[in-house]
Formats: sequence, structure tokens, C-alpha cells
Amino acid sequence: MNRARQSPPRAPRPTSSRSDTARSRPRTVTSTRAAHSASPKSCPRVAADNYDALLLPGGTMNPDNLRQDPAAVRSAGDIVRAGTPVRVTCHRLWTLVQADVVRGPTLTSFPSLRTDLSHTGAAVVDEAVVVDNSPVSRRNPADLPAFCAAIVETFTGTPGSSRDQ
Repeated sequence: MNRARQSPPRAPRPTSSRSDTARSRPRTVTSTRAAHSASPKSCPRVAADNYDALLLPGGTMNPDNLRQDPAAVRSAGDIVRAGTPVRVTCHRLWTLVQADVVRGPTLTSFPSLRTDLSHTGAAVVDEAVVVDNSPVSRRNPADLPAFCAAIVETFTGTPGSSRDQ
């Protein structure tokens, strides 16, 4: 299948905004595609009241490892319980399942997580993106354009692009 690569919609970024990457322990990570990412912050040093939003990216191996890290699970759970907007993709919902913070919302996910989510009390649907207060969730990489549009819309109130992609 030949898919055209689409750029996600962009929203104006306030001059006071910044982003952090936190990992189980501070280190530089090389992905399978040889991308390098330095992370000076570790999960035990993440305080929920210091953040306006949390984005948990997908993948398979990293989410499985992260849900086994008590500090990461505690940090993610604290952020959700604080009412901070959370955006989560694919398998990263495992972290929120482990933190016991997905009782009640309607979510979408990669098919292999749907049973785990329903056992925790989440309503699970098979849709590209679900915006049910927080967290906002998506199923898989093909849903990225709709997910990015939902992020832009929920943070700025400005429609990004169609979520029906």
C-alpha cells in the first residue's frame, strides 16, 4: 500500500509554551530509525502541577516497558487525576490502565488493548479518534492526521482538519 505522507495540522505556539520529555531515567535514546532524543528529566521528578498537558506517544515495546515503571505510572496517574488534558496513542494506554485511571471514559485503541480497557471500566469503540473529555485517544499510526486535528481543536478551539480521515 502506498500512502502519501501527510503533515499534521499546526497551531500557533504561544511564546511561553515549552515541552519536556521524561523517561524512566535520564538518558539519550536511539530509536529503531536512528533518531536521537536526549531526556534530561526522569519520571520521578515530574510533578503534575507543572504541566498543562500530557502526550503519551504509541509504539509497542516502550509502552510495555513504561507500564512496568512505578514512577512513570505514578506520574501519569497523578497528571490524569489532576485533570490535566491527556492525549494518548496506540499501546500507550497501557500506562493509564496500570495507573488505574481509565474507569468511565470512552476510548479507542489498538485492537490488542481493547479487552484490557474494557476490563478496567472504559467504554471502548473502534474509531479513529475519540474525544471524550480526557484522555483523547487514537488507534494506530494511520489515524495520526485525525488525532493531530483533535489535539489542535481541543487545545485552541480552532478546528485543525477533518477527524473523519
